[in-house]
Amino acid sequence: MTVSTQIGYQEAISPEVEANRKADYPVHSLFLNRWSSRAFEEKEVTQETLHTVLEAARWAPSSSNLQPWRFVVAHTEEQKQKFQAFIKPNNRLWTDHAPVLLLLLSHKLRQDGEPNGAHAFDTGAAWASIAFQAHLLGLATRAVGGYDREKAREVLQVPAEYELHAVIALGYRGARETLVEEFQQRELPNGRRALNESIIEGSF
Repeated sequence: MTVSTQIGYQEAISPEVEANRKADYPVHSLFLNRWSSRAFEEKEVTQETLHTVLEAARWAPSSSNLQPWRFVVAHTEEQKQKFQAFIKPNNRLWTDHAPVLLLLLSHKLRQDGEPNGAHAFDTGAAWASIAFQAHLLGLATRAVGGYDREKAREVLQVPAEYELHAVIALGYRGARETLVEEFQQRELPNGRRALNESIIEGSF
């Protein structure tokens, strides 16, 4: 049995993805079809759907099962206004239209108060789980690094033992025409460098 026949049921590769992405080896279509959009529909994400996305993150791999990830959730207008206070203006051109914003945090300490060296690594796995589960539910996500972390810590009253990572925009993908022209041109699935450029055999 070949690898391609072991992968199991797959959704069709979307035309926009097929035009911009090609796998070097057979992988599930989920990994190609998921891409980071800036355009969002003005459509509510229900509490149940949001919690399903976060439930997937709950089951991400975790060193010593410490589960360092935390999610500050903004889905009401009042909550999103707090996020708008620290997201950089260029990113607000599109994040203001996302129905849900999440701030991804990680708790930096182990239960005995010693540093948890895997807190960011594990929280990255939680982010990937969010992105893939959202795609399976027909939603889009995009991680935003362009925000003022100190202001976010102050506005959201984040304790010092938590590290701030990315703001995640979550919602149903909208039409690229709803974006400003600069972003319309970039509203496409991007490619990746060849796999062999990332593999280091044995040592550098």
